[in-house]
Amino acid sequence: MARPLRFRYSPQRWSDQRVRQEIFNPLNGNIGARDAGPWYAIGGSWNTHRFEMANGDVALFARSDDDAYWMGNTETPSSLWRTDKFAWEDVPYQVARWAQRELLATLHEREPWLADYPYLSWFFLPVFMSKDGRKSTRAFFREHAAGFPDAGRREATRFIEEILETGALDPYRDVMAGKLGTSPHVDQVRMSAAMAEFIAAKILVDAGYEITPEIEVTTGHSLDYRAEDTATGTNVLVEVTRPQPPANRAAAGPVAAVRDTAETKTSGQLANHGGGATLFVDCSSFPDDAWAAVRGEQPDVRHRPAVVYRARPDGRVEGYQKGSVPLDLEDAISFVD
Repeated sequence: MARPLRFRYSPQRWSDQRVRQEIFNPLNGNIGARDAGPWYAIGGSWNTHRFEMANGDVALFARSDDDAYWMGNTETPSSLWRTDKFAWEDVPYQVARWAQRELLATLHEREPWLADYPYLSWFFLPVFMSKDGRKSTRAFFREHAAGFPDAGRREATRFIEEILETGALDPYRDVMAGKLGTSPHVDQVRMSAAMAEFIAAKILVDAGYEITPEIEVTTGHSLDYRAEDTATGTNVLVEVTRPQPPANRAAAGPVAAVRDTAETKTSGQLANHGGGATLFVDCSSFPDDAWAAVRGEQPDVRHRPAVVYRARPDGRVEGYQKGSVPLDLEDAISFVD
């Protein structure tokens, strides 16, 4: 799977003539290109170019007297093939800010409804404008309500917007946005599993914890979060799993779906870890009747401590606990008797 959008860095001098000969002409000859001119000013000593391809691709190029940065969701000209790649936070601020403005404006021109969700647009911009994943990632929100059953796109998207507005995941944008993937096809199971990690982040933040994602442990695995409360000294590792709705899997029903999915996680990653982590089982993909069955039976999940819950786009989170959970989640989850 291709990576989210990153910058290519060229430590060389680029003149107008070289840009035309080594970037524009190859693009135009291969797929048809237009030197459209940038939509926004960059400031400073940078010169900028915006290339629009006949197939809808966009490429940006910023150059100074000594070096240059390329970003595009199109084919890379051969003159830039052997250049190093850099994340957004690792390039000059003026370049990153200019590219962000250009791509956000392009995104909102092509998906006007996303303009109502500025934080989500910004956070997922590296995948919303990626080469292979731009159609699938936008469709996941537009047509599949971010994995929520019986929900509209706007209420589901607004819920994810509110999660991102907390800013808790801002320092980890590159990693977390990439979890949505850049596949050309909508994979509801995988994408919904990615959303489960964002929902878990909201639960932990609403409960008052500081979070750090992708915690490497001694077994070589990574667990989804570390939740910390410096006031109490709490330091808890959290792993998240999301059962598929019963209609989408071979399990006999929703209770079996929860048990089977949790067992897969506990017999694999958590077993290798050797204990000490809290398991979050996110049933947000379950429709009302399936969740009612799970809530009524409150099945064990073969791992303790564990929290089983379902979030709805209106912000309600309902669930139950198994074992002695070392996190105080009362402010974030309505626990059932």
